[in-house]
Amino acid sequence: MHIPVLKKEILEILNPQPKENFIDCTLGGGGHTFAILEKIGIRGKLLAIDRDEEAIFKIKQEKRKFGNNLILACDNFANLKEIVEKNNFPKADGILLDLGLSSEQLQEGKRGFSFQKDEKLDMRFNPKVQKISAQEIINEWPEQEIEKILKEYGEERFSLKIARNIAKHTRPVKSTLQLVEIIKASTPGWYHHQKIHFATKTFQALRMAVNDELNNLKKVLPQALDVLNKKGRLAVISFHSLEDRIIKNFLRENYHNKKILLINKKPIMAGASEVKTNPRSRSAKLRGAIKTYE
Repeated sequence: MHIPVLKKEILEILNPQPKENFIDCTLGGGGHTFAILEKIGIRGKLLAIDRDEEAIFKIKQEKRKFGNNLILACDNFANLKEIVEKNNFPKADGILLDLGLSSEQLQEGKRGFSFQKDEKLDMRFNPKVQKISAQEIINEWPEQEIEKILKEYGEERFSLKIARNIAKHTRPVKSTLQLVEIIKASTPGWYHHQKIHFATKTFQALRMAVNDELNNLKKVLPQALDVLNKKGRLAVISFHSLEDRIIKNFLRENYHNKKILLINKKPIMAGASEVKTNPRSRSAKLRGAIKTYE
């Protein structure tokens, strides 16, 4: 079951009111979407975006409960302004970006996001339009490029050894468990008994590279400000230090340029009770801002 991260805190930052218009750039399992819809009521509107066709399809089954005030768009949020124009959506009173994977994508996606299941190594959010898969990177890219991905995106301390052993592997790596075995053989025994699984950083790095996640984040943030109303609110949840750095720098620059007010100067993080019930929330960081110009 999908459990939305920091739901209470998101509602506090976005403060959705009846008749207002919102954009959820990362629909996922719909947890945040439905929470906002309840607040804005039948006279509000919500545009929900996701690259994953399966996520859109699942929420379509629920759409009849909300009528025409829920608009779904299967697209990359990096195209935010284009999506807004295509759907004739008005200026938004609030925008949400939750950069984490939904539970459904991890558990049911069957695209190799999880290192705990034996699945095809793919990791594309939308295989119909994305060309490069994790399998292609692992089997066809040079060792140096793989090492760079693992080091920069995964901050993996054993990136060189893992990349070297991937490059040395004689058979094509086609499944998630094949890759897990290579990672295990490339890392010391003590590394296999840490709180975080030894394959976590490699899988995260590959997913970020396959889906060009950092560049898409850099593209969407200025667009989000453009499509917000004056006094509109932006909330962003990140799960990776590189993501949080991009968000922090963007907000800092626009704060100094007097384009936004910061709702919270330090990131909001999940409390102990939420982490206990939803362990993935432990690395979530929430930042919010209010637009100050027309």
